[in-house]
Amino acid sequence: MIKLKEGDNAPAFKSVNENGEKISLTDYKGKKLVLYFYPKDDTPGCTAEACDLRDNYKMFQKKGYEILGLSPDGIVKHKKFISKFDLPFSLLADEDHSVAESYGCWGEKSMYGRKYMGILRTTFVIDEKGKIEKIIEKVDTKAHTQQLI
Repeated sequence: MIKLKEGDNAPAFKSVNENGEKISLTDYKGKKLVLYFYPKDDTPGCTAEACDLRDNYKMFQKKGYEILGLSPDGIVKHKKFISKFDLPFSLLADEDHSVAESYGCWGEKSMYGRKYMGILRTTFVIDEKGKIEKIIEKVDTKAHTQQLI
């Protein structure tokens, strides 16, 4: 598994957002980006995380940050999730988990003794030049903004 460190160049990516628009890391050159990987739309932890970021979105914008969420869900589920919780930022569909793999966020998980592969909830703060400023691996879904600032 890839293990990125703060100071590394963020891996280039291409994906589609909830509207089917192609999005890549180069679209954010010259901007700061919070890229957060989460397991699944409309689940308790993922909803708490998205809503915490939503509630603080204007503050992030004032500080010059854009926010992108990414999960293996498709664009239809993303669109419903955004609509249901009035999310002001885009969610990327990574159905083949290639972006998650390139960031080291796809790996073995365990629930109730059953092992399976899935998203390892992680957030990357990427600077204007595409370098990783900060990595948060132990995300507090209800207070994620506090972890970021």
